[in-house]
Amino acid sequence: MDYLKSALPSQIMSERGSNLVVINPGSANVRIGLASQDTPFNIPHCIARHTEQIPNFTVIDKIAPLLKIPFLDEEGPSNSFPRKMGRVDGHNPHIIRKDLPFTWTNVYEEATNSSVSLETSSKDETDEFLDPKEGTDSKEPNASERKFKEFICGEEALRISPTEPYCFCRPIRRGHLNISQHYSMQQVLDDLHTIWDWILIEKLHIPRNERNMYSAVLVMPETFDNREIKEILSLVLRELCFGSAVVHQEGLAAVFGNGLSTACVVNIGAQVTSLICIEDGGALPSTGKTLPFGGEDISRAFLWTQRQRQTWPPIHSDVFGKPIDLLVLNQLKETYCEVKEGEFDAVAVVHSYENKVPAGPHKTRLSALNVPPMGLFCPMLLTPDAYPPPPRTWFHDYEDMLEDTWHIDFSRRADMSDTFYPNVNGGLPMWESYPVFSTKPKKEEKVGLAEAITNCILSTGRIDIQRKLFCSIQLTGGVALTSGLIAAVEERVLHAIPPNEAIDTVEVLQSKGKSRRLCPWKGGAILGVLDLGRDAWISREDWIHNGVHVGSNRKYKDSYYLQAQAMCYMNS
Repeated sequence: MDYLKSALPSQIMSERGSNLVVINPGSANVRIGLASQDTPFNIPHCIARHTEQIPNFTVIDKIAPLLKIPFLDEEGPSNSFPRKMGRVDGHNPHIIRKDLPFTWTNVYEEATNSSVSLETSSKDETDEFLDPKEGTDSKEPNASERKFKEFICGEEALRISPTEPYCFCRPIRRGHLNISQHYSMQQVLDDLHTIWDWILIEKLHIPRNERNMYSAVLVMPETFDNREIKEILSLVLRELCFGSAVVHQEGLAAVFGNGLSTACVVNIGAQVTSLICIEDGGALPSTGKTLPFGGEDISRAFLWTQRQRQTWPPIHSDVFGKPIDLLVLNQLKETYCEVKEGEFDAVAVVHSYENKVPAGPHKTRLSALNVPPMGLFCPMLLTPDAYPPPPRTWFHDYEDMLEDTWHIDFSRRADMSDTFYPNVNGGLPMWESYPVFSTKPKKEEKVGLAEAITNCILSTGRIDIQRKLFCSIQLTGGVALTSGLIAAVEERVLHAIPPNEAIDTVEVLQSKGKSRRLCPWKGGAILGVLDLGRDAWISREDWIHNGVHVGSNRKYKDSYYLQAQAMCYMNS
């Protein structure tokens, strides 16, 4: 403790974090890095495997909602009310931005380097924009020397031409393992292992034979089920060979990453938005809520809006079958979309990607750029056509890795059905209280962001903490960087508070720059470094030898309220 008092924070993080790997998995991206680093690698969470059975590029995706955006096209030329126009390029000639195109991924490797399938795909993921003059590949080997890469991970997988024989997969979708009849659990876990192993070797330079000297900090989203967390723990400890691991809740980690102890954390991810209240460094599980939309839904709404306004170039954009088109939409959304009153336009260059030819530029005037992000507050703009399949029995588990079970003493009974979870849900099937997709969608799933934040905070039931939380709203995730979003959240949450509540102030805490995107990862690094007792850590040996059984008096609890009890899943 004397060392912690005397040493500088940067010194502590550098010394104690050099052997801690912090992993924050998400549906679209995974953030991985050493706790001693300032920022992690933020890599698209996807993989493309070469296949000889499928002639062309194929996407396996369980959830592919098609957007219905009603009443947007009601404001046509016949509307008697004039439109408010605020052209962002009116007096700023530099607004016409030189958006550099993406380039197709070279899917071949040299025959001489065939023994190392990863070598040619180890470019830095941050180099998103390459010289368009390079085309697809400036140095092409002879046809006799060509050999397809076995797999391609990260952004390079997103930039594979649709004509190439690869199968593209996302192991996590909508905050869950992307398991379906076409994508088995074993395939999902194999893909997760391949992606994370590739990052550890190519980005962090940690070979397999040295990983027993490293520990993993898993910063898990609140959407994950108990069984999913256990499967990922097994992946980290068994297959990836880490010496030990600990599980931290993403919302709690975000608070610590921002240097706070109390806040209402709103994490707007790529496909799911999750909310939870934190009080004095402890999560309040009853306040947790999940909304089934995120940044990618805004990107799709952006495409739909431009097509309705007839401002989209005459090109074929397929966000489901051609991942590079989603890259383009995400780039345009992040560059031009804002939350503001009225309507405004912007001049942009949209690139088209067809087969293997270089990107074709199309200069156009994009309109209604404030409509897509308003889907956060009006989810009707983002309503999906397709809902996920019925619940899967393998989700059922008897202990929540992210719930307070320290004081509960129960054992597994042979006469108890696998759909029953005693002492926690009041005798209801466990799935009925599942936070994201239940058999009957919960009411809060259909509300907008302002109503969800209000309901989340008011559910605490105490006026003192409610007032504190309404003045301590923390936005995290990439969408939180949208211009004008903070002011819109403050205004709409204030109006969403019932008039009988004695609350008249709402404030969203400001974070510097891109730290909003990385707060959970940074908080996981801090929690891992400061956890001196390591009571919550699970060793590889304990986990491999059937975990820790209930009643053994050996339970792993998180130092900051979270209860991460490791237990063998008997029926797996």
